[in-house]
Amino acid sequence: MRRGEIWVANLNPGRGREIGKIRPVLVLQADELSAIGTPMIVILPVTTQVYPDYKTWRVPIRARGRLLVDCQVVVEQPRALDRDRFGEGPLTTLSEEEMSNVECAFLGVCGMAQYLTQQH
Repeated sequence: MRRGEIWVANLNPGRGREIGKIRPVLVLQADELSAIGTPMIVILPVTTQVYPDYKTWRVPIRARGRLLVDCQVVVEQPRALDRDRFGEGPLTTLSEEEMSNVECAFLGVCGMAQYLTQQH
């Protein structure tokens, strides 16, 4: 698994409004951390549900490769999953621009968007 790839993972059991089900997820974790064999992988869930109020924090991804429908990366619900929760993949890999959009949205969700603007 590499940063920027979309894989299928089991997010069950979810609680309350957490995203559950077996669904695509985006690997957010740095490749260097994965390479040392950490048992957990930091991911962002992917959904086909579009909520206009969340458009600032959800990044659209067009269907391609083995990702069969258009979807959105749910940047406001990061999780760390055990490697055993992952199934098939990668379904596709995000472009540099898409990953940049995910990173900006993630910084915004974490209240750190100001750091991005200070660096550029």
